[in-house]
Amino acid sequence: MTGIAWLSVSPPGRPAVAQSVGAQSPAIGDNSFLIEEAYNQERGVVQHISAWQRTLRSAAWAFTFTQEWPLGTQTHQLSYTILLQRTESPSRTGLGDAAVNYRYQLRAADARVAIAPRVSMILPTGSSARGLGTGHVGAQLNVPVSVLLGPSLVSHWNAGVTAVPRTTTYNLGASVIWLARPTFNVLVEVVWTAQSDGTESFVVNPGIRWAHNFASGLQIVPGIAFPIDVGPFLYLSFEHRFRGPRGVVNSNN
Repeated sequence: MTGIAWLSVSPPGRPAVAQSVGAQSPAIGDNSFLIEEAYNQERGVVQHISAWQRTLRSAAWAFTFTQEWPLGTQTHQLSYTILLQRTESPSRTGLGDAAVNYRYQLRAADARVAIAPRVSMILPTGSSARGLGTGHVGAQLNVPVSVLLGPSLVSHWNAGVTAVPRTTTYNLGASVIWLARPTFNVLVEVVWTAQSDGTESFVVNPGIRWAHNFASGLQIVPGIAFPIDVGPFLYLSFEHRFRGPRGVVNSNN
């Protein structure tokens, strides 16, 4: 999820704790909602991420689809995000602006403190005439930092800026995730954004996520959150190998 999609400030990253609980039962990975984690996709592993949110006071909603691919190794990652949305006033439904993202694993994902800065190009695929896009190419920089606080506690921190002609948006955010079980997590996120026109927002987002692991290596992670005074947020991730550990295509996926 990129910063162009409502509350989301970035595409999700690599795992909150990359420890496994058995050959077929890996712990939940990179599945935060509004905060980007500083973990790139592992070599040979692809992730497909869907998120949907609706406002409390109107029929406006937004749906994003993100796909993340490692570029050879975990050091480099390429992803893209597509946005489908319904605006509030006037009411319009259609494709929003898309994003192409590159993230560099500056500090290793398995380190106590991981860092993975990301740069994105925002593409004007949404109609500006219908209020679904900016009508301009833009750019975004986000720096996520992930900190392992203890065996069952992880924190993630974000700072970034998004620029399109005549508008600049700044974002700061943080989250704390309690690993109640390897396949069930409780989290709370806070996100602050400010635009160059003086508009500001502050969102507190409590939620939960859980994992379903399969013998093929597929992991499905649903999640649900309730941003306070905003509206419900639904999340669904599919993560699996597309290439075996020795570079051989995995026939199980």
